[in-house]
Amino acid sequence: MNGPALPDPDRAMPALFPGRTGRGMRVAVIDSGVHPAHPHIDAARLAPGVWIDREGTRHSDEDATLDRLGHGTAVTAAILEKAPEATCLPIRVFADKLGTTARALGEAMRWAIEAEVDLINLSLGTPNMAHAEFFRTIVEEARDAGITVIAAHDAEGVPCLPGRLPGVLGVTLDWDCPRARYYVPEGKPGCLAASGYPRAIPGVAPTRNLYGISFAVAQVTGFAALAAEESRAMGAPPGDLHAFLAARLEAMPEPA
Repeated sequence: MNGPALPDPDRAMPALFPGRTGRGMRVAVIDSGVHPAHPHIDAARLAPGVWIDREGTRHSDEDATLDRLGHGTAVTAAILEKAPEATCLPIRVFADKLGTTARALGEAMRWAIEAEVDLINLSLGTPNMAHAEFFRTIVEEARDAGITVIAAHDAEGVPCLPGRLPGVLGVTLDWDCPRARYYVPEGKPGCLAASGYPRAIPGVAPTRNLYGISFAVAQVTGFAALAAEESRAMGAPPGDLHAFLAARLEAMPEPA
């Protein structure tokens, strides 16, 4: 793929979770950190996070989670666009480039579990299937704690971990999917498809902004925060958010 086609403007669509804002939901964002002064970021919705280096060592100094790449800020903005009253905890695993180690990712997920978040957004993954058991153990720890892990199911068709594991809400990318929706793709159990575009910047063409599977994951995380808030308000026990999200979509008629 040489790049995404320009999307049609999203047509007006009824809200999938009217009245829900992600209030009370804590979301760990494992990425390059966040820049709290960015205009798309509400600094009041950020909680203290951590930087985890490639060796898995934790750092919590004053600038530990400051984003120097812009990727984590855009991912966080996409989540808060959907769930503006969610609380995001930045976990920085990228330093000077968008690359890290399985050890760092595992430690980031365990830090999020200790922080008692509701959702873990992992807008990345590894194609190295040798790490399957390593990530399977951590995913099970998250599930036991009532936490939903949301991660890339694949990147341009290449399977990714931990997004391919049972118990993870995997995400795949569809450039034609409106940003106001997601859907259940055929042949991918436990997976949702979403747009790969981030929150729009006025006057900037989508293809000149960041885009890709990371933002499809972030958008599903935003929807998941709304679903988790509604599920909790209904008194439902922590359960399968994929099933809850799929059921809500099926019950929502599309406009003519």
